[in-house]
Amino acid sequence: MVEIFSKSQEPRREDARIRNVLQQNRATIVRLADQFSQGRYSASKKPREEPKPQGLIIHVGSGSPTPDVVQPHVRVSVNGRVIVMDMSSGRQLHHLGDVRRVGGIERFRLATRENGYFSPVDTEIAACLADLDGRALDAGFAEAALSSEISARLESPPASAG
Repeated sequence: MVEIFSKSQEPRREDARIRNVLQQNRATIVRLADQFSQGRYSASKKPREEPKPQGLIIHVGSGSPTPDVVQPHVRVSVNGRVIVMDMSSGRQLHHLGDVRRVGGIERFRLATRENGYFSPVDTEIAACLADLDGRALDAGFAEAALSSEISARLESPPASAG
């Protein structure tokens, strides 16, 4: 004779017994939960009244308005990234490169494919700043001087030979 054991569709006896114990002692459990939570358990179970608007509420779902005039500013961040940012919105416009310590000397590295950057700067910007690539930063040429030099070069691009 063969006996087949299969999962029953009914809950296990232990589960049914615990469920009955919980249902029979529901009042005591709620009283203890209120005592421990200082009444917040029962208060959280009550239906809440929907908030009613007072006066006229206007909500515009779009983002912040962007100004028509972009105010570029060259900045060297704390972690050494040299970027061009928009002063009015605070957004980054270009990542020009990094200030890295090479052999104990801080140097400016232009963001080009040759220097290992995945997203290089535009060719016009790279042409303007090519001779600054690898420039050492010291007391005579600090980060502030670097940012002002980059700003001056980007504001007036060099005249093309021709």
